[in-house]
Amino acid sequence: MRWLVPVLTLVLGGCSGLDAYRTAQQTEAEAQSVVPENYKTEILALMRTYLNDPVGVRGAFATVPAMRTIEGTNRYVVCVRYNARKGGGQYAGSKDSIILFRQGKLDRIVDNAREFCKDAAYQPFPELERLTR
Repeated sequence: MRWLVPVLTLVLGGCSGLDAYRTAQQTEAEAQSVVPENYKTEILALMRTYLNDPVGVRGAFATVPAMRTIEGTNRYVVCVRYNARKGGGQYAGSKDSIILFRQGKLDRIVDNAREFCKDAAYQPFPELERLTR
């Protein structure tokens, strides 16, 4: 009979940990499912510091935010295509990147996304072409 109390404590404690794990997963899934509303403004702010020379970007296009599976997690992403200048003033060539969002806010940028964004429905992004320092 003495062993019953410690065993019940372990069993009930294990259930509590499992519930906390499930709650954490649900919270993370909810965080990923918030639609980014000001995505263009956030992308422009990022690109102003991300690009070596943000002035004179050509061929700028972006998609609307779409839920995609990235690294095993569903989250909102925006595909961006642009041709920015290198340090010497010459254009580097068209580049595709993915912008990842978390809780409706820009999380990070991932380069070399041409294959991931190959079927994306791009729309002109003239605000990126008019970017200044």
